[in-house]
Amino acid sequence: MKNFLDTLDKTKIKYIAKGVLVGGLAGVVVSLFRLAIEKIGEVLPLIYSQLKSHSLWLIPWCLFMIFLAFVVGLLIKSDPNIKGSGIPQVEGQLKDEVSVSWWSVLWKKFVGGILSVGTGLFLGREGPSIQLGASCAQGIAVKLKATKSEEKILLSSGAAAGLAAAFNAPIAGLLFVVEEVHHNFSPLVWLTSFAAALTSNFVSLTFFGLRPVLHLGDIPSLPLRHYWLLILLGILLGVLGRFYQIILLALDNWYALLPLPSYFRGVLPFVLIIPIGLFFPHILGGGNQIILALGQHSPTLIALFLLLFLRFTFSMVSYGSGLPGGIFLPILTLGAIIGSLFANFATTTFGLEPVFIKDFIVIAMAGYFAAIGKAPLTAIILVTEMVGSLVHLMPLGLTALVAYIVVDILGGDPIYEALLERLVKSKKTHLIGQRTIVEIPVLAGSKLDGTLVRDFEWPDHMLLALLHRGDREIIPHGDTVMKIGDTLEILTDTTHASSIVRTINEQL
Repeated sequence: MKNFLDTLDKTKIKYIAKGVLVGGLAGVVVSLFRLAIEKIGEVLPLIYSQLKSHSLWLIPWCLFMIFLAFVVGLLIKSDPNIKGSGIPQVEGQLKDEVSVSWWSVLWKKFVGGILSVGTGLFLGREGPSIQLGASCAQGIAVKLKATKSEEKILLSSGAAAGLAAAFNAPIAGLLFVVEEVHHNFSPLVWLTSFAAALTSNFVSLTFFGLRPVLHLGDIPSLPLRHYWLLILLGILLGVLGRFYQIILLALDNWYALLPLPSYFRGVLPFVLIIPIGLFFPHILGGGNQIILALGQHSPTLIALFLLLFLRFTFSMVSYGSGLPGGIFLPILTLGAIIGSLFANFATTTFGLEPVFIKDFIVIAMAGYFAAIGKAPLTAIILVTEMVGSLVHLMPLGLTALVAYIVVDILGGDPIYEALLERLVKSKKTHLIGQRTIVEIPVLAGSKLDGTLVRDFEWPDHMLLALLHRGDREIIPHGDTVMKIGDTLEILTDTTHASSIVRTINEQL
């Protein structure tokens, strides 16, 4: 028994245990957040039905919505880091470009997110869930007096746990951290994040059951003879995805034209949602109910076009205001509508059998998200887990790849990186010069591959402390040869971390 214990990697066991702790706490917080939003969402159609029948109540309801906008505005004013989805802020923390107070973000994002998403605005719960999970992890790191590098690993696991609990999608939570946040494969990061995501998902399942979030029933396998349509769909999604990016990144400039302080811009969507609720109460919120409805029956092409226009326009109005809310679910909803439109057009023009319309709804969700987020693996697995069907991996992969290539050709960047860049430019970060460790992966095609440590021009204010090669840890010296798959640990401080990463990447 003693020999067996000696063979265990105590570092990995320790991080798995911390991942379970982070996942448990994040799972409870995010599940309560999700539960509150869903319960309010169930009542909203009834409220708007009564308002339509008793128009005199519209005046107090308008005043109530303005009051809610004011409350959320005060929360944003007191802590601007709760604005938007929160994903750029989490990525900024991991890159030492943004500094946040975990407790302030945790409770203010929780309350502000419920008021914003729960009242029917076209915002998603996933972004706030990721930031809530990361805040829980940061709080645990503070309580455990973790080092800066350990805190970053826990932050990553909290983000994975948040997404897992929001959508019952633990694998997508892990992939999101690896593909979107870190852009590399660190053993400790993925192991801790996976433990956190599984634990968080388990907690979420006890709240909401085993049924997938977007269960559409039986979905037939798409025959190979229709695969050429996927290429057309991927091109369409890539073009529309790039258009989405351009409009989203321009919103801040457009909102700046309004004679309102930035923290009180939310009054516009809070007021404009009222007529939408009166006439279309069943399309309020992030949009999961729309996706489920599209899976049951297909509206006319005109109805789908109008729905696409309304969802796109008001999701931009909602997110551009800076209210606490995400874009994951609104993007998936828009993708589902585009897929339904494309499939209905294909049935009349190219002879597609109507039974396969549901396939294109699922496929377009992944393709549209892959185009906008430029995270195709996350998109494929996220949609697969949310729908609960494994028969579409090939068409999902083909469409996501084509959409990704189109956006890349059109010059689109990952949307969260672009939002982070804008965030960092618009605010002064408060770096305190703490010691930190930065990880640099050696990827295929990198100039680091096959290069001696002494032959690379390293930036100032850093020390190459460790080299990970598989399960081995190598202390590098001047004659050490760096190889594909290695992960370099660079010791520096928070003041110089982001500039060091940028300088190294520019040389690669």
